[in-house]
Amino acid sequence: MINLIAACTHTLDALKRFWHLETTYKTASNILILIFLTSLILIEFNRQGMLPKMLATHISHSHFTAIYIAFLLVLYMEIISMIFTLPESMSRALGKQFEILALIFLRNAFKQLSDLTEPLSLTHHQDVVYHIFAYGFGALAIFGLLGCYRIVLTKPDKRDKTILTGPCLNRFISAKKTMAFCILLIFFGMGVLDLWLISQKLNGFDFLQSFYTVLIFSDILMVFLAQGVLPQFQAVFRNSGYALATLLMRLSLTTSVYYSVSIGLSAMVFALLLTIIYNKFYSRLHE
Repeated sequence: MINLIAACTHTLDALKRFWHLETTYKTASNILILIFLTSLILIEFNRQGMLPKMLATHISHSHFTAIYIAFLLVLYMEIISMIFTLPESMSRALGKQFEILALIFLRNAFKQLSDLTEPLSLTHHQDVVYHIFAYGFGALAIFGLLGCYRIVLTKPDKRDKTILTGPCLNRFISAKKTMAFCILLIFFGMGVLDLWLISQKLNGFDFLQSFYTVLIFSDILMVFLAQGVLPQFQAVFRNSGYALATLLMRLSLTTSVYYSVSIGLSAMVFALLLTIIYNKFYSRLHE
């Protein structure tokens, strides 16, 4: 068991180093550009009836779908980056999840464009414009609140003095890295399963909603793991509150546009207030 945990830890560290290489970022950027341009070309060919019938059934007729696909890939890249932040701290990982939520709102805004005709016409589509505004301003609000959240997190002397050190802390870090590695495997496993279902013309599942459900359970597990090194009430409350914020984010993905944005913003405000209150009243209790 110890060897397995060590293997997971070393593998995750190696993958993280590779993911943050400058060459990896450049390669990913070039692939995104290639996929975006290829999508535009295939959609145009499909509009002109130049694709084989078997392929044409899987290609959209709206050029705006290419934008949606590109943003979806950016979103998946951010999810991978978020998984690598999980072993660092719950607060930083939560901030990364809110970044992803903001990107989801932007993706949903661009997705609304596929309901419009080409060239663009708003006739009989006023509701689409309202949805774009809701998602756009929701993403902007989260983007601004994230700035406040990061300022609160980077305040000096915020480190909790109740944290235990030594072998107990090392085991906690190893457990978090092992959990992050398992979540990374689940992420790719769910992606492969979803693609396989689509290729077999079966009903797929909402990948993001399903993965956020996984994150809820991982955050709850993180609360229990953290209790071994942060056993005090204030730390347990803060970590449990962060898990609740993840739950609210998950709920925001399951409802209509305006409720989705409202719940997502409420989750961001909740996390921000929780962090401010913790830093103000609890983080120095044991100095």
